[in-house]
Amino acid sequence: MSFYLLFLCGVAGGLIGGMGMGGGTLLIPLLTLFLGVPQGAAQGVNLLSFLPMSFVALSVHAKNGLLQREGLWQFIVPALLFSALGGLCALVLPAKILRKGFGLFLILLAGFPLSAAFSGREKRKEKIS
Repeated sequence: MSFYLLFLCGVAGGLIGGMGMGGGTLLIPLLTLFLGVPQGAAQGVNLLSFLPMSFVALSVHAKNGLLQREGLWQFIVPALLFSALGGLCALVLPAKILRKGFGLFLILLAGFPLSAAFSGREKRKEKIS
């Protein structure tokens, strides 16, 4: 596997993740579908890549005054616990289940903007009437 292809996948996932859009939604399919990396390894790489990426993004947001510190630990603690749980699941579950679960997650994730778009149309129609 070419170092350059892996590097480009990391750059793409890092850019998307640094903007707060979830780099794993791009990184995992790139690694599994195009580079043949096993699903469990791709999810592990995603979890590892998240650490420096989130540190840099958090630092930039804090420097720009965009970080609300109140209630921060209420998000950090569950995120850490469920990240560890997700990592353990990636070790234990077969790749087929991981692929299907991640695919379902992406489908559900795509449904949120669609539902917002349709609910926004309904609100506009009500205002016009």
